[in-house]
Amino acid sequence: MRYTWLDEYLMKKKAVTKDLKKEWNWIRYQIGGKMFVAVCLDKEDKPYYINVKLEPSEGEFLRSQYEDIIPGYYSNKQHWNSINPDGEVPDDLLKDLLDKSYQLVLEGFSKKKQQEILASEDNAAAE
Repeated sequence: MRYTWLDEYLMKKKAVTKDLKKEWNWIRYQIGGKMFVAVCLDKEDKPYYINVKLEPSEGEFLRSQYEDIIPGYYSNKQHWNSINPDGEVPDDLLKDLLDKSYQLVLEGFSKKKQQEILASEDNAAAE
């Protein structure tokens, strides 16, 4: 995978957790228990897709601009997009897409829940 910075970048985001969903062999990055990015691994544990959630119109536009962005692999094709981890998507664009996916999932929670999620991170950092 050419995006060697991906894990560090995502784990620096506020209140992010990650796990390995063994049944799927996906590394899932979550906020408040909801996935916002997945790194899909093959049988040799090598990444073959990075899934991100985007506004449907933006995802559609990006898929028309980059052959390395396709409708979400094993995901809702309207909201999720898969990026080739060895492709030609520029690092800055991928970082922007990761940020947008994080924001979309966070904004899916009520304002109160958003505050709780973000406050839990503040409390953990203070300990």
